[in-house]
Amino acid sequence: MWAKSLAAALLGLPLSVAIVGLLALFGPGDVKTRTLPLLLLVFLVWIASMCSAFLFKTGLRAWLWMGAATLLGFTAIHLLKAMGLAMFLTTMVKPA
Repeated sequence: MWAKSLAAALLGLPLSVAIVGLLALFGPGDVKTRTLPLLLLVFLVWIASMCSAFLFKTGLRAWLWMGAATLLGFTAIHLLKAMGLAMFLTTMVKPA
């Protein structure tokens, strides 16, 4: 139980920031209009990711799956930015 609790506490916030960060890269609209809703969304995703840690059978599985998802999320964000696709995707989608 302690392993799941530590996985939830230590990996929940980075995982939620990675998920919302990917949403920020792909989201439509101006940065000024979508920043506050995405910042508020972090708290909801954080709570959901912390609760999801307790769905795993063991603490090791929680650490491995949540750690891998966090690493994958931040890797995707950095690769999109490095390739210049982040700016391309945000300028391609314009609101009506």
